[in-house]
Amino acid sequence: MLTYRILGPIEIQAAGEPVEINGTFQRTLLAALLVNHDRLVLTESLIGELWEHNPPRNAENALQAHISRLRRRLRSVDPEQRGGRFLSMPSGYRLCLGTDDFDADIFTHALLEVRANQSHTPLEMIDKLRDALTLWRGPTFGGNLGGFICQAAAVRYKEYRAAALERLFEAELVIGRHNEIVAELSELVESESLNERLCQQLMVALYRCGRQRDALAVYQRMRARLMDELGVEPSPVLQKCQMAILAHDPVLQPRPVPAHL
Repeated sequence: MLTYRILGPIEIQAAGEPVEINGTFQRTLLAALLVNHDRLVLTESLIGELWEHNPPRNAENALQAHISRLRRRLRSVDPEQRGGRFLSMPSGYRLCLGTDDFDADIFTHALLEVRANQSHTPLEMIDKLRDALTLWRGPTFGGNLGGFICQAAAVRYKEYRAAALERLFEAELVIGRHNEIVAELSELVESESLNERLCQQLMVALYRCGRQRDALAVYQRMRARLMDELGVEPSPVLQKCQMAILAHDPVLQPRPVPAHL
């Protein structure tokens, strides 16, 4: 049984042991098929993914050679193909995966389930989202890998992760855990790319901890970054949060939590 992981360095495991995939072309090919698993990936798309605008003269033959090497490697550690079937089609290739074989699927399914299920309590949401977020071991594919297919997938999964983090900390704030999340949020706001929602949540958490000055300093740092990198002011939502902190608006305080939570 094979499991595939891309939420961090690309990795395959067989019975819990890592499977080595040699070469950038092999890893890029695997990544492109994984993020499109159970769907046909056209030969021309894979050629573009591997060689971008400078394919070799015999690009289709070169691609077939890489496909054959990858298929042999997967079959050597999974002869019965219980961890996915590698299919050759007239116009491309398809990697068919089973349930729970792919960390990105497990993560996105958990996020979509939290979004769809309105009956979850904040604690249930927190547990599900924290479990899902443990799947992340670093940037998708471990950083730069491949062409448009991999890069587009990396952006998509990064947005999913941001959405999960925003929902997680919103639930944490709802149940009054502002003290517990300040350190975690502070690190994220410094490292994430200009996420104003996480910045707002950090400002609220700091304010609730009696750290009004620190909350306003967070706003000023975000404003400086936005002006420096994008040439724009903070969003109206973030500006409104700053004004609420300055005015000691009661809306910033946590609401009473029901006893069953």
